[in-house]
Amino acid sequence: MTPPLDPPVVALAIAAHPDDVEFWCGATLARWAAAGAVVHHLICTDGSKGTWDADADLAALVARRQDEQRRAAQRLGATGEVVMLGVVDGELTNDRATRSVIAEHIRRLRPNVVFAHDPWKQYRLHPDHRAAGFLAVDSVVAARDPHFFPEHLVPHHRPDAILLFEAQEVNHLEPAEESHIAARVAALEAHESQFETTHFSGVADPDQLAGFRTAERDKLRAAAASYRALIDPTCTAEYGEAFHLITDV
Repeated sequence: MTPPLDPPVVALAIAAHPDDVEFWCGATLARWAAAGAVVHHLICTDGSKGTWDADADLAALVARRQDEQRRAAQRLGATGEVVMLGVVDGELTNDRATRSVIAEHIRRLRPNVVFAHDPWKQYRLHPDHRAAGFLAVDSVVAARDPHFFPEHLVPHHRPDAILLFEAQEVNHLEPAEESHIAARVAALEAHESQFETTHFSGVADPDQLAGFRTAERDKLRAAAASYRALIDPTCTAEYGEAFHLITDV
């Protein structure tokens, strides 16, 4: 079984929307940032559909979600860049132009580990998650090979590993401790515009916030228990975030 990765020098998390990173790998990024890793975020869409209010000011929502994402990264302890590609929410596609932009960021930031949505997960409903996953893995391939996008004028770069979150087939667990869970929850709570949608399905009050924090801790406990039961009974982690690890990059 694969042991936890050593904290890398540089990590890059590529996700479809503001808050996706925090939901799926926030504790791992917090742990690595605390160990000295430079953590970057690359968010593909503008988050403009992240409301159930039909009369919302979408330009204001986009600006708010950008601010929330930067604040969330800070709460994880991330010291790297927060790149917002700004593609309209719900309209992300795995096209050449977007692959070029992401590959250039990979070459420029030079991450040792890239996080991404698992694009091969069955029955994935949201089109942006599918597109973001394929964009990430296809851009890693492009970034590593010198004859892709030579117009970048940036040296090619091959990451050491990819960690796919929301994985169809989990084969790897990154452990988490209470401080990392607390950072993950604090980062998620930075996304205040989402309190009535993806986070709480209702108006956030103190009781709902407490329930949310408990639910997040339970998710990480369940991930570790499932990993022990199905993959590695010798794993001693009480909490963790589950991934599909690819090292043949």
